[in-house]
Amino acid sequence: MRAMTSKTLTRADLAEVIYQKVGLSRSESAGLVEFIIEEILSSLEKGEEVKISSFGNFMVRDKRARIGRNPKTGEEVTITPRRVLSFRPSQVMKQRVDAG
Repeated sequence: MRAMTSKTLTRADLAEVIYQKVGLSRSESAGLVEFIIEEILSSLEKGEEVKISSFGNFMVRDKRARIGRNPKTGEEVTITPRRVLSFRPSQVMKQRVDAG
């Protein structure tokens, strides 16, 4: 696939790999990547968990309001409640990344 570099994997890179490996046209490959990303985002917006086998789980968590402290002034401030996205990699992914 790709050599280890500091390059970032982009949507265009994913579309190009699909084009080369699957044989869809470049525009169909790009459309497929966009469709998959949109489906993942849509599920997360609804608060659903997204599980991709051998890859990991994406989930949205609701964080409560809490008191924080400004590190410069020491002043206490209220941190508003919010939704945060978290990702938990699968064991398969952890092993592959660890193996390098």
